[in-house]
Amino acid sequence: MGDSDLTLADLGEFGLIEKVAEIVAAVAPGEDVVVGPGDDAALLRVRKGHVVVSTDLLVEGRHFRREWAEAKDVGHRAAAQNLADIAAMGGRPQWLTIGLAAPADLPVQWALDFTRGFAEEAASVGAGVVGGDVTAADKVTVAVTVLGACSVSPVLRSGAEPGDVVALAGRQGWAAGGLAVLGRGFRSPRILVEAYRRPEPPYAEGPVAAEAGATAMIDVSDGLLADAGHIATASGVSIDITTGAFEIPEPLLAVGQAIGADPLQFVLGGGEDHALLAAYPDAGSVPAGWTVIGKVLPVTDGPRVTVDGGEYDGPTGWTHF
Repeated sequence: MGDSDLTLADLGEFGLIEKVAEIVAAVAPGEDVVVGPGDDAALLRVRKGHVVVSTDLLVEGRHFRREWAEAKDVGHRAAAQNLADIAAMGGRPQWLTIGLAAPADLPVQWALDFTRGFAEEAASVGAGVVGGDVTAADKVTVAVTVLGACSVSPVLRSGAEPGDVVALAGRQGWAAGGLAVLGRGFRSPRILVEAYRRPEPPYAEGPVAAEAGATAMIDVSDGLLADAGHIATASGVSIDITTGAFEIPEPLLAVGQAIGADPLQFVLGGGEDHALLAAYPDAGSVPAGWTVIGKVLPVTDGPRVTVDGGEYDGPTGWTHF
C-alpha cells in the first residue's frame, strides 16, 4: 500500500515521524546543528550575536482550509509566517521545530506533502528543521517555533520616533485579495489566489533594514494598519499612512470592481503577505527596495494610526478573538 492510500491511523505515530524525518533530513540543516531530529531535543551551536525566537500557530478552518490550498502550499505558509517574524527583527532564520496535530483519518500523503512544502520554504532562506512532535487532534493544527540570529542589534517595535518616515518592503494586499476571491467560491485572478496560498515575504530586507538603521520594524501578518498600530503603541507615537504612496496592482482593481469593494481596503487592512513595515530616521536612510508610505508623528491623544491625516473607517486587519 502506497502513502497515497494510507491514513495517519494506518501508519502510526512513529511511522509518520520516520517519514517526516527523512524529508527534513534531505535538507541540510547546517554546521551549527549538533543534534537534529531523533533525540529528546535538538542541540544547536550559537557562535555570537543575538538569538531571536518566535512561535506561531495555524489551525485548520481558521488559518487555512484544505479545500482552498494544497498541503504543500500550507507547509510553505506555515514556515513563511514564522520566518518572516525573524526577518522583522533584522535577523536571519536558522532553525525550526514543528508540532503537527491531526485527525487519525488524515491521509499520510497530506502530511508528507505539507512537510515537503515546509522544508522547502525553510531551505529557501538557509534554515533547517531540527525537531518537532506529532499527536492526534480533531482538526489539523500546526505549531512552529523558529530561531534565528541577529549580527547587529535586533530591531524592535518600540524604537520609532516623531520625524521618522515609515516604509514598506514586499507585496501588500495580494493575499487579502486572494482570500476575498476564495471566500466567494472563485479561483481567479489566479495570481492573487496563489499569493494567498503561498506568500513571498521579503526575508532579505529584514537584515538590510537593520543595517540601514531602521528604528522599528514589524511583519504585516494581521493587516497594514493593525500592525502599524503595534509599532505606534510600542513606540508611544502616532503614524500617518499616505494612500497616494500605493500603486494598486491591476488584479486588486479587478477584484474590487467584481465584488464592489474599494481595492485600497485590501492594502490597508490585508495581512498574510508578510511584507515588512519599518520606520527610518529619514527618507535618505531608506534602502532601495523599500517604499516610503507614511510618517511618524508625536502623540496628541494617545498612540494611533491615521490615513491621509484622518481616521480610517474601513477594516484595519485581523483579530483572533
